[in-house]
Amino acid sequence: MEELTKSQKSRIAIRLFKTTADALALRGFYKPSGTSGQTLFEALKMLSPEIYGTMNHPSIIELKGLEYVIERLPRGIEECTQIILTAQEDLENTSFEKIIPPKRRRTSYRVSEREIAFVITRGLSEIYDILTHLTFLEIEARKLRNQIQDHRGELTREWRQLETIVQSGKSLSGPELDRALWDLSVILGGTFQETRATWEYLEKPSETGERNSGLFRFIYNLGRRMLEESVSRDNELMIRFTPSLKEMIGRHKYGEKWARTIHTKLRDLGLADRPIHVISANLHSVVNLLYGYGALCGNGTVDENKDLLSLILQIRNRSDRVLAYGRDHGLHEIPDVAGTHIECQVIDTGRLSEIPLHPELAVSPPADPEKSPVILVMDYAFGTQAFEVMDELLAPFTMDAKTVPHDFRSISIMGKAGILPGKKGDIMLATAHVLEGTPHNYIVKNDLTMEDFDQSVSVYTGPMVTVLGTSLQSRDLLIRFQTSSWKAVGLEMEGGHYQRAISAAIIRGHISPEIKVRYAYYASDNPLLSGQTLASGPMGNEGIRPTYLITQVIIEKILNENS
Repeated sequence: MEELTKSQKSRIAIRLFKTTADALALRGFYKPSGTSGQTLFEALKMLSPEIYGTMNHPSIIELKGLEYVIERLPRGIEECTQIILTAQEDLENTSFEKIIPPKRRRTSYRVSEREIAFVITRGLSEIYDILTHLTFLEIEARKLRNQIQDHRGELTREWRQLETIVQSGKSLSGPELDRALWDLSVILGGTFQETRATWEYLEKPSETGERNSGLFRFIYNLGRRMLEESVSRDNELMIRFTPSLKEMIGRHKYGEKWARTIHTKLRDLGLADRPIHVISANLHSVVNLLYGYGALCGNGTVDENKDLLSLILQIRNRSDRVLAYGRDHGLHEIPDVAGTHIECQVIDTGRLSEIPLHPELAVSPPADPEKSPVILVMDYAFGTQAFEVMDELLAPFTMDAKTVPHDFRSISIMGKAGILPGKKGDIMLATAHVLEGTPHNYIVKNDLTMEDFDQSVSVYTGPMVTVLGTSLQSRDLLIRFQTSSWKAVGLEMEGGHYQRAISAAIIRGHISPEIKVRYAYYASDNPLLSGQTLASGPMGNEGIRPTYLITQVIIEKILNENS
């Protein structure tokens, strides 16, 4: 029998995980301790994602991977034995606690002490993401169960100490904290310094205000659940998919409502007949670039003589003032009411003639404010959700039995992605999108080129791999994509799905074949380099320069298009 390469095994593992997850969603339930759960375990172990580090080591709990997962799952997930994945149910007006994880925009509800419900509004990518994280947690939980019992099945001294600390509820410091962390490091199979670093990371307050359980409580609750599971099968973790979720998969229920809200807003503002330029990006860079200078310069708030990047660094923590200024000069915000977690901004560029712009922003004033373009900034989609929302957005708007097409002139996708040949902070320009695990490949006629950017940042051009999930990445498979004739420069989750929707809209006559398409990504991580994966932590200020360089180039192209 022919020996498979590591990259071939990785492809098989990804396909196995995806196929099993799809089947379980249709089946309606599974237990991680059962046959189906074991299939997911084996697929994830075979894939051995770089982001999960030492997951395959039998006696070391993977702490960096644990940090990553804890920040993306709701608080208390570790003690629940019933996890429900459902479509948008009427849970908003219940007494159930609503929980949104610090680092992932997803809605969940704590139904009871041992039950959590995830509301799935972002399609299959969200299901894969949740199941990947839960599978990783179960792999680590099984290792933990083995390490809190000795060879006779008795609970270890370190576990009993942890139980005493958690049940007392007191805050530790000084020598007492060090002893507790030492005992915990013995349980986790890591070093004292590694354990302390993870404890400190999880103790930090989240930017969103949401908190996790903290390392001591998380490990205790996870271990306690595994001990209870070994006593009775009634305590085994069960993951369910509701009938309403199964019916929703493949439909555009949320995307349709989201797009209708945008179309209605454009009509109500009297902007529906203007040229429209779509930008998929964060909700601060375009606003800061266009309104920051006028909002805060000339009144002593910030130094107006600073270069553009220095100005951005000064105004980042003054977003309320910049937004208020923008609202007075053509900025309109569209909150998400559909459950997509994608908020939007509409910018009437005809109003920009009223305000000063930074001298480095090389744009021409609108010749006719009444015919000037409209910029629609939409927050990031998540994986396959990108197809749903873009497909609905580009479709003609029907109202009062009349179909009203919009004049879409450009679509710019600015996101963060993993880079293969470079480092954090570099820029990637897509020449194609390759959907991992499928035969779907899309050539991109990218309106962005290396010459659009100055020499302050490294720029790479080439195909981008659209992956199933951030946690379903294999080092061997990515090396194959980079070093083979694919010559891929990076990996991301949405670009291929956006391009699929754009191509479909062109075929159906919803938009012009001449529409300008722009794809630019800044590198948030390099999954091939140890210490530069997503699990290594946020970028901090490293991401500011490439983000605003890309934003500046896109804005200048939009506003100078008809000059």
